Amino acid sequence: MLGSVLCVVGLGYIGLPTALLLAQSGVTVRGVDVSPQVVDSVNAGQLHLMEPHLAEVLQDALAKGRFCAQSTPEAADVFILAVPTPFTEGHKPDLRHIREAAESLVPVLRPGNLIILESTSPVGATELLADWLAKARPDLSFPRTAGDNADVQLAYCPERVLPGKILEELVSNDRIIGGLSAAASERASQVYRLFVKGEIAMTSARTAEMCKLTENSFRDVNIAFANELSVLCEALRIDVWELIRLANRHPRVSILQPGCGVGGHCIAVDPWFLVDQVPKEARLIRTAREVNDHKPFFVLNQVKEALADALAENPDQRMADMSVACLGLAFKPDIDDLRESPALLLTEQIARLGCQVLAVEPHVPDLPPSLQKSRVKLVPLAEALKADVVCVQVRHSLFVEQAALILSSRHLVNPVGLALC
Repeated sequence: MLGSVLCVVGLGYIGLPTALLLAQSGVTVRGVDVSPQVVDSVNAGQLHLMEPHLAEVLQDALAKGRFCAQSTPEAADVFILAVPTPFTEGHKPDLRHIREAAESLVPVLRPGNLIILESTSPVGATELLADWLAKARPDLSFPRTAGDNADVQLAYCPERVLPGKILEELVSNDRIIGGLSAAASERASQVYRLFVKGEIAMTSARTAEMCKLTENSFRDVNIAFANELSVLCEALRIDVWELIRLANRHPRVSILQPGCGVGGHCIAVDPWFLVDQVPKEARLIRTAREVNDHKPFFVLNQVKEALADALAENPDQRMADMSVACLGLAFKPDIDDLRESPALLLTEQIARLGCQVLAVEPHVPDLPPSLQKSRVKLVPLAEALKADVVCVQVRHSLFVEQAALILSSRHLVNPVGLALC
């Protein structure tokens, strides 16, 4: 395996760290991305994402000549696809990036290749990938018809990492590998054993796909329970944070902490894949998604009430004179990832109220495109705290450190329970 060439398609939060860990193990790795900016920056040793220790690993891989980035795949022994799988407006899985990645492999496929899909996908996506490739390359055999004797083997291996600890968890976490054949599972396990210290469990591709969706749906349902509790407690005039602390004293109760919603590329997206495939049966999963998707709008109403109170205290001012500080835009603390972020959605909605918005996000240098043409300014925390209303949207370490100052704000909306948990 150490003499093999691996090609990782997609150099995002999962693809790039995976590629670099493989390079660190001694394998020659080619990273592919459709963004010229990503290719150029990575080859220059510059990161386009924030992740602890990743810069040092990149520099080492480049210096040793084990890794480079390019815009198209070339012949390799193993291909790993780590491309996005968003959903459409109707919450249907959008597999166009997987299909585009498959099409890019068609000219370079050869007998003996192994393709591993890492992208979170609906059940059956690995089989669909094999069908696309088989249609494009009828000269090659695939596991769906040739089993262990196929020219090209395919397997599914989902990631299960925490942003901010990606390098650590890629190595330490167990991995689930589902091949379209026993041979595919075994070959894929050999690839991950190059850097994974956790256990590797082999199963079918469909079970591996379902496992990933199950893990994230489990998290989503539990977060939804906490978020719904916060809504109930607001109506009943109960401190939800005290309630959760007390309830969690029960030896078999462990309620999570509510927030302003659920974001990220996994938990906010993956449960919809199950709802789309089995809509009648996925009742609880659908409800959890709806509860979590509604939470930013519940917080928005709290901001509206705070603005109304501030305006009542200043009858000579209009909404356009009011300002709201939005503390945090990322989908979770201490990262720069804004994908599906409820904090970002909440900020966009607040900006539509007609007030001035002062956003604080210490982990990004510029506002995202969705806010660049709005009445939103990216400012330091000290400037933001001069706003009429302060909304704490993410529990960044900076905000925890400055909690006393933030909590002294006259009109405070605190859905993340800063300094209360």
